[in-house]
Amino acid sequence: MSLEREKHFVNWLTSISDDVSELYILGDLFDFWFEYRQVVPKGYIRLLGKLAELADQGVIIHIFAGNHDQWYQDYFPNQIGAHIHFGPVTKTFFDRTYFLAHGDGLGPGDHGYKFLKKIVTHPLSKWLYARLHPNLGIGLALWFSRQGGNHHYLDPALDEVEHLGFKEFLYQFALDHAKKHSEIDTYIFGHRHLLIDDKLKAGPHIIILGDWIQYFSYLKISPVGEELAVFPTNQLQEIPSP
Repeated sequence: MSLEREKHFVNWLTSISDDVSELYILGDLFDFWFEYRQVVPKGYIRLLGKLAELADQGVIIHIFAGNHDQWYQDYFPNQIGAHIHFGPVTKTFFDRTYFLAHGDGLGPGDHGYKFLKKIVTHPLSKWLYARLHPNLGIGLALWFSRQGGNHHYLDPALDEVEHLGFKEFLYQFALDHAKKHSEIDTYIFGHRHLLIDDKLKAGPHIIILGDWIQYFSYLKISPVGEELAVFPTNQLQEIPSP
């Protein structure tokens, strides 16, 4: 997360602070996150402070582990009381039932990634990685993350994400899951860097949240329904650069 993007995200958190009771962050809040026993990645001071401030005023904070930040432990629960989720959550708001997930590993195919995720998230893998010095462990992970397929992390124009229509694995997952869970009204995902609000024919309502790389998008759930919106980039001017 660049400093500019962090400031913009903090501005958005400030803008909703008087109107939010629960905050759900559906994964990849960080490009990489690993908690050593006495060390966490440096930076993010504005973000961490704002989340703590919201928690202190009574906002319930939920953070989902994404494919970039899978190694949460007890730092956020202990420091701000946040709830960490490593898998999907089903939740009812205002008499409507929602399925919330980051989205990686759901749906058919992608067996290589699913196998790799099991290895990476295994407790033994975490223990072994913690044996690396933080300078090496965190630096190496950040390098690999930015060398992967997510070139849009640096420049959205380099790697536009293609909407695959009904071939979208999250669509396929939701269609299949809804057959056994008719009580779910809406499926909400992150992960795909697409901004989608789609009611499938003979199927569920699917929302993919976009990202804070090119869209600066978020979803508000209220008694009147769901509102998918973007936070204007000109709001960034409210926090001066150091």
